[in-house]
Amino acid sequence: MKLAQHADRFLRKAANDDRLLPSHISLFMAMFYYSPDKPGDLFEVSRKKLMRFSRIKSIATYHKCIKELVAYGYIDYQPSYDPYRASSVALL
Repeated sequence: MKLAQHADRFLRKAANDDRLLPSHISLFMAMFYYSPDKPGDLFEVSRKKLMRFSRIKSIATYHKCIKELVAYGYIDYQPSYDPYRASSVALL
């Protein structure tokens, strides 16, 4: 699936999902921006870059949105508890 189709599919699904807030959508789109060419592949993410790109100012809000995007089935998230290693995300 092409990236444009993946983004379109997410936005159509998000429009009908009352659980999602603008912070969820902006965080997903930030991840989408940094994702590789093929959706579904794991890629490394930087919390600092994602927060800046999505305009999320609070670390608590960032982690809440990540947790909820996983629970709602939009992403797969594999945290790295090592400060020198990036966490991994796959857009579903």
